[in-house]
Amino acid sequence: MGREERQQTPQARDGGRPQARPGRPVAQRDAGSGAARGGRHIPWPDRLAALRAAFPQTIPVLAGYLFLGITYGMLMTTAGFPVWLPVVTALVVYTGSLEFLLVQILASPFNPVSTLVTALMVGARHLFYGISMLGKYRDMGAKKPYLIYTTSDETFSVNYAAQVPAGIDRGWFYFWVSLLDQLYWVAGSGIGAGFGSLITLDLTGLDFVMTTMFAAIFLQQWFADGTAVRGLVADHISELVGLAGSAACLAVFGPNDFIVPSMVVILAVLLAARKTPQMQRLAARDAAREAARDAARDAARGEAPGEARVKAGATEAGRSAVTAQRANGEKVSERGDD
Repeated sequence: MGREERQQTPQARDGGRPQARPGRPVAQRDAGSGAARGGRHIPWPDRLAALRAAFPQTIPVLAGYLFLGITYGMLMTTAGFPVWLPVVTALVVYTGSLEFLLVQILASPFNPVSTLVTALMVGARHLFYGISMLGKYRDMGAKKPYLIYTTSDETFSVNYAAQVPAGIDRGWFYFWVSLLDQLYWVAGSGIGAGFGSLITLDLTGLDFVMTTMFAAIFLQQWFADGTAVRGLVADHISELVGLAGSAACLAVFGPNDFIVPSMVVILAVLLAARKTPQMQRLAARDAAREAARDAARDAARGEAPGEARVKAGATEAGRSAVTAQRANGEKVSERGDD
């Protein structure tokens, strides 16, 4: 082997491709190409496939948000606020119950302390949504902040209970559900604000569609957890704790003040029970279902189960081993040439 060949850098022997620098995380090296987990590139046809899968799941939300948004827009404009304000609050605030209270808050004398306490009390339920969605929204890349921001009651219910079809990217499925739901609310608010004075229909009772939607989602989750009478308590401990805690707080605090106490009771009971064998079994069951869905998705893409995750989340040690093996092979080849 000549002197010039021995002086070749590893980069030159590797076909001009730069070597990975030691200690640099794979996620940082591949972030630009979208290869890192959570930031992998999803082609637009796959994104549109996720949109087609997500839209039917949001139809109940469309029915509820459209009518509730119209009611909210009409309420704001009849209270003397400009037409654009309901649309802006629908985009920025985006929490239906607080927005209805916002009409009264804005019409009352300015009281920042009372407004803050009211907003915290009304929005306290989102703490439970965030805890419940920790696993589902992990490794979502740039979509994660928007998914967190748009986790309304209905969006949480749909994304938490939805069975993402095989071959559909979960991140884009959750994103489309979140975006569509917010668009429904903004559209309803705009229609109510712009044409509220022209609408003469009696909309009384239409807000009950939200209650029926939650009941339907609850039953869907109940059937997904199991329908056997023998394992009734074991399979539905979370649902039963929610029902019992809400009923007890309703009896103690009354219909106007039971929401926050019931959430505290439910959280305390579930946290106390999270280390029990039953809760661990349920967590393992949910993890197995998630893994099965991921394997089905990989199979639909023509990959071995978990291959996409291995590609996206390859460790530095694995990359270094491949590089060392390649260099080893080249040295053997050089010795053979000599």
